[in-house]
Amino acid sequence: MNFIKGAWRVLMTLKDGLALLFLLGLFFLLYLVLSSSPNPARVVDGALFINFNGQIVEQAETPDPRAALLGQNPVGGQMVLRDVVRGISAAAKDDRVKALVLDFSSFGGGGQTSLTQIAEAVGSVRKAGKPVLAYSPAYFDDAYLIAANASEIWLDPLGQTIFQGPGGAQPYFKGLADRLGVTVQVYKVGTHKAAVEPYIATQASPEAKADRQALYDGLWTNWQDHVRAARPKAQPSLNLAQSGSLTQSLAEKAQAAGLVDKIGSSIEFSKRVASVVGKDDDTRADAYKATPFDAWLAANPESSGSDKIGVVTVAGDIVDGEGSGGMAAGDTISNLILDSLKDDDLKALVVRVDSPGGSVSGSDKIRNAVLEAKAKGLPVIVSMGDVAASGGYWIATAGDQIFAEPSTITGSIGVFAVFPTFEKTLAQYGVTTDGTKTTPLSGQPDILAGTNAETDQVFQSGVEDVYRRFTGLVATSRKLDVKRVDEIGQGRVWLGGPARQIGLVDRFGSLEDAIEEAAKRAKLSPADIERKYLEPKSGFWTSLFGTTKTHAIAPQPSDPVSKLAARQKAMAASALYDALHILHGPSVQVRCLTCPATKPRNDQNNVTAFVKDYLVK
Repeated sequence: MNFIKGAWRVLMTLKDGLALLFLLGLFFLLYLVLSSSPNPARVVDGALFINFNGQIVEQAETPDPRAALLGQNPVGGQMVLRDVVRGISAAAKDDRVKALVLDFSSFGGGGQTSLTQIAEAVGSVRKAGKPVLAYSPAYFDDAYLIAANASEIWLDPLGQTIFQGPGGAQPYFKGLADRLGVTVQVYKVGTHKAAVEPYIATQASPEAKADRQALYDGLWTNWQDHVRAARPKAQPSLNLAQSGSLTQSLAEKAQAAGLVDKIGSSIEFSKRVASVVGKDDDTRADAYKATPFDAWLAANPESSGSDKIGVVTVAGDIVDGEGSGGMAAGDTISNLILDSLKDDDLKALVVRVDSPGGSVSGSDKIRNAVLEAKAKGLPVIVSMGDVAASGGYWIATAGDQIFAEPSTITGSIGVFAVFPTFEKTLAQYGVTTDGTKTTPLSGQPDILAGTNAETDQVFQSGVEDVYRRFTGLVATSRKLDVKRVDEIGQGRVWLGGPARQIGLVDRFGSLEDAIEEAAKRAKLSPADIERKYLEPKSGFWTSLFGTTKTHAIAPQPSDPVSKLAARQKAMAASALYDALHILHGPSVQVRCLTCPATKPRNDQNNVTAFVKDYLVK
């Protein structure tokens, strides 16, 4: 009997092993298929179809293979900005593209600077004399900024246009902390450094309110200016709910206000496109001749040349240590730069920054690596995206020249340190602390008994030292007096236009403009350069569960009210994430809270996991 049981276990083990080998083989075959480029022959004479499926980002996140194996959405929908702009710009010059078709049904938004660049690329297609047709069940600020440049904007009969403008509520946790007996120890430099205010106040300070109002008013003005330039007859500020007759639908009122051109279903929209570019008889009845965007990108790769310009991306919160794609990890990014310098094949370096900051040490590590490139004689150009503030600006000080856009958010030159102590919480339950010390700093900072005056002095002095270092870097790199830097610093946030006026930014321009400037300084012809993107290499699992171009997004509600509610939930989750991240992260940080997140944190699974992890630790 024991022999039979043993033999049975061996057979079961063998069966499980063979099944595992089969699955691995299947995954390997999928990897080979997914790692191969789409066939350029799929490009057809007809429309270029772009499904804006998710968020616009500077760098796509690396998918989590464990989540994918469990059937969960790995990272949410993401589209890389430079690919979108490059693909649309190429369409303006290619005779095979008869029209550009944009679908915003699942659009997750993006920063205003990024959206403006896409909008300008769409405008170039229209200027080339090609029809641009856009469709969505509802238009909000982000999608409409792009769609305004279309020759025909279609809206679903049940849809509407809702333009909110930037801004919204920010949670403040001091009342909760007081109720729980938590003491939040804060050390900061900067009258306008508002990142710590949610933990020490119940509402925004006058300085923070004034800064945010100026920032959001500027963004809103830029948005309206762009929309009016693209559609002079549109009335984006009109209250549609109070306009027109009672018998008109909100979609009809949007049409009357010049915001949309046509009202129709997705089927009617498809038939309209078919009438322009031709019907696809091999598929469903309403299909039209079109090239999918991924296939189009494969047929229009980045230009290659004999001279290489490195492009490194710093996107998202800056953290210490290693990280994957879509993370601004100090060690990872600095190593990418240093490794690229080994071969001596780079002629210049462009640093693309889209970050509100974070860790001081992580920011300085990246900056030091950039300085190594300068030490080797490479021209270094900084290109700012939607946000390049605080730690993001710390890195930018290493550049020979800084490019930004009018809607870029930058500055926030300030420093803070924050951590909680629980002496009052413990006292509520009769828990006290005692111990033996050799110096006033023994056991400090004590999260159980609180800090003492000596510790507070040391920590405040440390923060002030970092601020002096920060303002010194800015003064040296921007050729400004330190006192002047302190005046425009103090944690204050600036839009690109004012930042250029006060000397924090040199020129307006896109990433491509920064690359052209780098080529010029390296005495290279822009037509002969190759852009070498310094990014974490994608391996087997990345190729299997996602690409660096776009990622599938989970089904989203399409009616306007549900979509609007989903966005507000995402903002609330993002605020909670930021609050815990500041408390959970490094003690000393150069971070901008006024700045919007570079990527909306709308992945509920990721936020929930972070909260659980924080509470456990």
